Amino acid sequence: MPLDKEAIEFEVAQSSLLRRRLEQGELLSSNPLDKKYRSTFTLLGSSMTSLQKSYLEIPDGRVFLRRKTSSSGRHHHSAIYFYENEGHASTSSNTWLAKKKHFRDTEEWKVKKTRILNKLRALSKINLALVLSRMPTIEKLPDKVLRDIFQYLSPKQINQVGLVCKRWRVISQNPLLWKFVSFRPNYGGIQVNPQCIDFFIQLIGTRFSELRIVELATDLITPNVLYELANKAPKLQYLTLDFSTAMQLHDFTDLQSFPSRLKSLTICLSENIFLEGFLRKVYTFISSVETLHIIGTYEKVEDEEEEVYETVNIFKLKQFLPNMRVVNLWGVPFITDEHVDAISSNCAHLECLCVNYCPKVTGACLKLVLQRCRKLKTLFLAHTKLDNNIVKMVDWEKTRIEELDIKGTELNSEALISILTRLPHLRWLDASWLENMTDQVLEAWQNSNAMGSLQFLNMDTCDSINEQALVDMIKRHGHQFHGLCLGGQHKLLEYFWMNMIPQLRNIRVMVMGIAEDCCPKVVAKIHVDQFIDCIAQNCPRLTRLEVRWDDETLRFSDKSSKFIDVLRMKCLMLHSIVLSDGQYYELVRSNFERADRMSVVRTTEMCRTGLLHCSRYFNQLLFN
Repeated sequence: MPLDKEAIEFEVAQSSLLRRRLEQGELLSSNPLDKKYRSTFTLLGSSMTSLQKSYLEIPDGRVFLRRKTSSSGRHHHSAIYFYENEGHASTSSNTWLAKKKHFRDTEEWKVKKTRILNKLRALSKINLALVLSRMPTIEKLPDKVLRDIFQYLSPKQINQVGLVCKRWRVISQNPLLWKFVSFRPNYGGIQVNPQCIDFFIQLIGTRFSELRIVELATDLITPNVLYELANKAPKLQYLTLDFSTAMQLHDFTDLQSFPSRLKSLTICLSENIFLEGFLRKVYTFISSVETLHIIGTYEKVEDEEEEVYETVNIFKLKQFLPNMRVVNLWGVPFITDEHVDAISSNCAHLECLCVNYCPKVTGACLKLVLQRCRKLKTLFLAHTKLDNNIVKMVDWEKTRIEELDIKGTELNSEALISILTRLPHLRWLDASWLENMTDQVLEAWQNSNAMGSLQFLNMDTCDSINEQALVDMIKRHGHQFHGLCLGGQHKLLEYFWMNMIPQLRNIRVMVMGIAEDCCPKVVAKIHVDQFIDCIAQNCPRLTRLEVRWDDETLRFSDKSSKFIDVLRMKCLMLHSIVLSDGQYYELVRSNFERADRMSVVRTTEMCRTGLLHCSRYFNQLLFN
């Protein structure tokens, strides 16, 4: 289409932004044209302004207009390009994009881009601050709510929280946050510098006025500290006095006061420090104690023939403890049957007696203890030297024993039959590491109808029992078992467990397999995927599972993750899986970690599964 000459007559100011943009896009050029093109001049009705027009035919079909405008002696040249068809339009578009890209490389664009980005960042910060100002944050929580949150922290963490700000420091010093404090650094407690004991004594009346449980190391067991605890911590009920690292005691001559509302007293003995001088001062204050822990030095004794000192006068101590319900004499090397007899003579309310790892106890005291303490339900005799003949003479059928621990004793089969067949109320039994636990014992026990109440059974590493005897027992009583530990037995392999797991519908704790370093070595391969699937389908209440077979014994495939998923989805209460360290352990651990369950899977090197936590008096027996 021919171009109309009158349609292109217009003016663009020299300093305008439009002119600069046209020049950058090559729609406007300030370079004069070559003189070989013909020109025509037209006067626009003014002597001051003249317009020069030139129409040039370019070979590619473009029409060019050059217009020269002069005013007040100023001259400039410009050129505008037009296109007659679509081909020329696309060429113009490509030229514009190329020049636009060229413009983005200029310093002007970089400056403008930086300015725009800075404004956007400033606006985003303003918007974020506005949003945050309207959102509820932890700073807007009241002090009472923050205090309740801090109650879930340990004392060390509470001290760190106090460094955040002044407000949190004031909250962290609230006495309600310091109800349980341990000052035993060997067991993860707070360490008090000996030079700061005076400052610590001042804190008892302010920060520790609501104290209920406290553990004191040797350096803090002083007359002044005990006096402040007695007068300024009236709610104190659980006290631990650790003398195990003591080389010399403080002078307690001036000790006139001691906490008198205690429910539990724990004394950790030293090898050669006699506590009679200290206990003589506190006898009159401990009549309210219901739980007594005397923790011995069994782990420190290297030679059995080493001379043992009686560092505590048990015969005198029992006179001032008439209300005891739980007595734990753990690992005290000088404890004999006479000491146990003396304790029972003044404790008619005794319900739990533990003399684990007391090698001088033979059981001679049991007959009198069981006659005097009619409320006794829990009796722990692990790793003691029980005499077979003495044990047979005890009237077990007249007792109310519900929990019995005879682990690691040397009782023969006849003594075991005599005990187990006469305990009709037994619900918890630890008979692990017994060489004389045989098929005859199990058969006699079942025929006596004394297993009707049994719920938790630990027969770990009882090699004398055959597979068929265990099969008969589980078929008859498997539905009532809540905990079953049959680990350490090389005879129980895949066939046994695949047939017995469906019988354990109510099981909550289960241990199977044999450790890597145990002999004889397991030769057969165990298809663990079948175990996992069978457990998932039949044991919905399972909470703890331990599989001790190593990677060389276990066989698993690429599809094992699917079976683990089924176990995780079916057994929703499962919170502990103990496996031998290896590839299968890594596979199970990664599966549970992907489900955000970080602490479920553990190794046999760091954790072992037992039944002690199922005891009625587990919390009362805890120490250290």
